[in-house]
Amino acid sequence: MNSSIQSTGHAQSDLSKGQVSPFWQITPFNCVFILFFIVPLLLILMVSFWDFNEYEILPDFTFKNYLSIFDGCLNTQEMCVTLKTYLSTFKFCFTVWLSTLLIGFTLAYYLAFHIQSAVVQTALFAICTIPFWTSNVIRMISWIPLLGRNGLVNKTLVESGLVQTPVEWLLFSNFSVILAFIHLYTMFMIVPIFNSMMRIDKSLIEAASDSGASKWQTIWNVILPLSKTGIIIGSIFVITIVMGDFVTVGVMGGQQIASIGKIIQVETSYLQFPLAAANAVILLSIVLMMIWALTRMVDIRKEL
Repeated sequence: MNSSIQSTGHAQSDLSKGQVSPFWQITPFNCVFILFFIVPLLLILMVSFWDFNEYEILPDFTFKNYLSIFDGCLNTQEMCVTLKTYLSTFKFCFTVWLSTLLIGFTLAYYLAFHIQSAVVQTALFAICTIPFWTSNVIRMISWIPLLGRNGLVNKTLVESGLVQTPVEWLLFSNFSVILAFIHLYTMFMIVPIFNSMMRIDKSLIEAASDSGASKWQTIWNVILPLSKTGIIIGSIFVITIVMGDFVTVGVMGGQQIASIGKIIQVETSYLQFPLAAANAVILLSIVLMMIWALTRMVDIRKEL
């Protein structure tokens, strides 16, 4: 009996020696994470404290970049440019988030609970992804012939007698920027919400109906709470993309509308890299706080 115990102990010892430590198993992933995420962030943070002039970047420690960003913000009589720009970006972000949430939740609900055939579900879901088969820039440009002064929408409005002159605010305005954002990023809200809804037990819907709950009550008390994880994930996608976007704002805003991403892009084009890095650090901090607030609402790792 002692010999069998010893042989078992030797076998376990040999097995433990043959196994790779969990630390070494995750080392490749840690290296990728550090190399492509941590190191770039540290470089941006470091450059944000450097000085610069019209000709070169000076590797010197200074708070000048951060002070210049909030220059004039202590004046209580008028809001500074930085706060105005952040306020404009927040308005874009909130409007796009709310619009994509309503559209994404509606489409996901229709696909998950009103389409019984899996083949039809797949076909309709594939149709929703068709816009992603082309470039974002091409999808944005496609709105210009529709919304322009001589575009299809204005021609239709004038010929029908609804307006006397072409509507100017359809293109190169806040409306066109928000419309393009919704067109581009609604899919990022549909996919996680649809995934959460497909995991809901259909018997819960039947139980709510048998208990006398209306469709709206079922949606509010059953479907919405169980879809919270998908809503939070979709919200993180939409908010992070919109907060840093500058291409859509530039193209659909006619280079006339400011956003934080657009300011950073302009600063880099003028080779003001330290100032752009300081703006990027502030923007990243705000976005991380928003993500942290969203993740406090639900434990995403547990739900997934």
